[in-house]
Amino acid sequence: MIQWTLRLIMNVMGYAYVTIERFVKYPEEPVILEIPIDDDLMGMSRMELCNHIGTRFGLEDGAFWELESTQKIRLGCQLARNYREKHKSQSQIIEVLRQARNVSDD
Repeated sequence: MIQWTLRLIMNVMGYAYVTIERFVKYPEEPVILEIPIDDDLMGMSRMELCNHIGTRFGLEDGAFWELESTQKIRLGCQLARNYREKHKSQSQIIEVLRQARNVSDD
């Protein structure tokens, strides 16, 4: 019962936050933590950003938006980890191929 009450309070607060946030003006930060942010992402609302992530990773419409904040962060971390591991493997293979080509060119 306590968990249900806590989730109810969090949901009410979440709806209040999203409603209030629509009126908040955030600074235009084209770079966040030293990572340049593309113009199209800069112009998106919170809901549009969530839908963009959902579309990008093949999730059902609105699925990412409906997640609780911590779930969004956890899923984002896992997606980033999966992406990085996939590309790390590819870049390691490319480096091995480059080294092999340099050895055969000598």
